[in-house]
Amino acid sequence: MTILFDLDGTLIDSTEAILESFGKAFEAFDMPTPEDELIKAEIGHPLDVMFARLGIDERETDKYVLAYKKHYQKISCAKTVLLPDAREAVELASKYAVLGVVTTKTGKYSIELLEYMGIMDYFDVLVGREDVEFPKPHPEPILKAISKLQIDTNDVWMIGDTCMDILSAKSANIQSIAVTSGYASEESLKSCTDSDKIVDNALKAVQFITL
Repeated sequence: MTILFDLDGTLIDSTEAILESFGKAFEAFDMPTPEDELIKAEIGHPLDVMFARLGIDERETDKYVLAYKKHYQKISCAKTVLLPDAREAVELASKYAVLGVVTTKTGKYSIELLEYMGIMDYFDVLVGREDVEFPKPHPEPILKAISKLQIDTNDVWMIGDTCMDILSAKSANIQSIAVTSGYASEESLKSCTDSDKIVDNALKAVQFITL
């Protein structure tokens, strides 16, 4: 068995770091920072997509992303925490499955965060934004993880907090389960998955899969 985890909203809460970094990026170019709820609604998309959806011209998003990353790398570890029961979820999953992370975050920062939190050693693969051409909901990130692990798709699960995770899993022909611990409402998750595949958090998702 293989279990792939999303990061933001599934295993970690980096909301404070994300919002602060968006604020710094908008300030750097003398632009008003969008309301927190508008930013949070876009979490899960790649940064360039987030900035575009928040009103920045697509031709300008690269410089905003750079400004964001310049600040984010300074504060990410200090202002990110594991979600409740996330460590227990990873520890339980590791007893039954090979583990991986599939995220739209930059892989470098994701690895630093997981190492800082002391759980990176549980994961055999991590696929970040820079590792793929097409991010979730495209299947490429999941297929890339499967390829690196050299496994087939017969017994692979994706755990994530947005429809992008669920749709990526469906396109990659693997099973998935959604958690409400992150940025998507239960109602929105019902639009992309069965209600019995929606649980409160990553630990309950792992228990659903393994027990």
